[in-house]
Amino acid sequence: MPIRKSSAEWQGNLNQGRGKMVVGNGSFEGAYSFGSRFENSDGTNPEELIAAAHAGCFSMALSHELDQEGYEPHRVSTEAVLELDKTDSGFTISTITLNCRAKISGINRDAFADIARLAKDNCPVSRALAGVTIKMNAELEGQ
Repeated sequence: MPIRKSSAEWQGNLNQGRGKMVVGNGSFEGAYSFGSRFENSDGTNPEELIAAAHAGCFSMALSHELDQEGYEPHRVSTEAVLELDKTDSGFTISTITLNCRAKISGINRDAFADIARLAKDNCPVSRALAGVTIKMNAELEGQ
């Protein structure tokens, strides 16, 4: 299996410093700062990248599970909402909610819900985030 790499560089102290993150082979580069991470300033942050990875992984896993069960996934669209909380021991990712909308041929709501739960529990990013509460809202389009 392939090995994936990304990198980050930070210059300066926490509050006034600036950084840059590079995903993989440079397909994405994003500036980040204290403001983009803990306030609402421009730029990205590590938590957004984790949320993006989770949304992408879950969407692929759900499409795969649906296909394995004989359903044709036309579209799976997922938004991952990550909650970063300040605790006594510091900032921590407490919850990620996967909000999914999917267009699938010939499936009923119960079967879709079961397969979506399986994908949520078994996608590699969900497993990597085992210490985080992962919630899911999954709905079928057109039903």
